[in-house]
Amino acid sequence: MERWILLRGLVREQRHWGSFPALLAAALPDARLYTPDLPGNGSRYRETSPASVRQMVEACRLQLQQAGVAPPYSLLALSLGGMVALTWADLYPQELRRCVLVNTSMRPYSPFYQRLRWQNYGAIARQLLAGGRQAQEQLILRLTSRSGDATARAALVQQWLGYQQQYPVSRRNALRQLWAAARFRAPAQRPALPVLLIASAGDQLVNHRCTLELARAWQTPALLHPTAGHDLPLDAGAWLAQQIADWVSASKAA
Repeated sequence: MERWILLRGLVREQRHWGSFPALLAAALPDARLYTPDLPGNGSRYRETSPASVRQMVEACRLQLQQAGVAPPYSLLALSLGGMVALTWADLYPQELRRCVLVNTSMRPYSPFYQRLRWQNYGAIARQLLAGGRQAQEQLILRLTSRSGDATARAALVQQWLGYQQQYPVSRRNALRQLWAAARFRAPAQRPALPVLLIASAGDQLVNHRCTLELARAWQTPALLHPTAGHDLPLDAGAWLAQQIADWVSASKAA
């Protein structure tokens, strides 16, 4: 049975996957899915977020070990989670079977103004300095999703706000995660295991060209959803699950 580890991005926790794990489980009926929280997020909100991606990898490995979930693993990673997955593959390739990287970006393959669209700098800075939790969740939704009508989006913000009220991510931890992502530099070589790159053409947070440039550098195909935003599992979860299932099936048949 293949063990899939799902890794989220900045200041997000396992509940932010929403209905996607169920969609992926249906598409991969022989798989077991795990959605660990990184330190500082979700159920681990009282812990200090690591200031480096490598430390995030070690924290995740330890959490799985303590839960009795042994490698090898397959990784599905979104945004910052992609940096964690890539570092994991570089440090411990023997623990991994495959990686799916969604809407990720990293040095040296893309410039900073594509890794975080420059148009968002002002709003993000204002939020980090003075914004309340509801304003924060509204901003995150605006930057990461293009799906749903006004009523559905308002309900989602309230749901996310409930997560924050239960497990509040401190501003210090948010800044430490942002600092770790900003300092991250990808290994010189592509991972020595199968990798699938997927991006969203409608991503308003990270330019989808970051994924395309990564695919060019690694000589790896990339899939592109034509309309979804940065949170592809939220905007087009069924499509994403099917793409992953098709890729896994093709790799096993090869």
